[in-house]
Amino acid sequence: MTRSIRLDAVLVQAVIAGALSFAHLHDLAAAAGQTGWKAWAYPVSVDLLLVAAWRRLRTARRDRSAWTWFVIALTASLGANVATAGLLDLDQVPAWLRILVAGWPALAFLGGTLLVHTPAEPATSAQPVGDEPTAPEVEMHRTDEPDPAPPADPAPELAPAAPPPVPTTVPVVPAALLDHARKIADAHRASTGVPIPADVLSARLGLPAPMTDAIAAQLQLT
Repeated sequence: MTRSIRLDAVLVQAVIAGALSFAHLHDLAAAAGQTGWKAWAYPVSVDLLLVAAWRRLRTARRDRSAWTWFVIALTASLGANVATAGLLDLDQVPAWLRILVAGWPALAFLGGTLLVHTPAEPATSAQPVGDEPTAPEVEMHRTDEPDPAPPADPAPELAPAAPPPVPTTVPVVPAALLDHARKIADAHRASTGVPIPADVLSARLGLPAPMTDAIAAQLQLT
């Protein structure tokens, strides 16, 4: 039910649009001096050329001739609709428009003849046309090819080189500091009878461990 209503609406719209375009073409032809039945023949000529060009385009989309005549007929129809919408004084039609209207029958006859009698380009098919059967394709494989070479052994991974040893530098002990440390060591030996430990000496002097180790080494405390 819905589809039938939709088709009827489209048909009514097409009839209304066709009638308006037909009337505009008739009015323009009559204003250009084509009176009587000739004024009614112009809309028929324009619409027939438009339909013929469209039918040709349905079978040959790339036909330039069909596109040319379709544009010409569409321009004539649209031009008449626009010209009769108040933009042109139909009581004083310019001379160039009279010339176009008078020459339209010959132009429409030429376009219709070319559209009907010009053969359409044959559609190219992907498969060849012929009665002879084509031989099936046979895959060819060579048997004299040499065996593929065995894959090469991967190169052994080299162990990362060991970082070079960081040279250790022995801090230089000033003579005055060495004498002061010797006095502390002698006093500790005199009071306890044993050499002073390195950590005790470091605590007494308040120096970092590398400097204390260097002093202990020179005092032969280790």
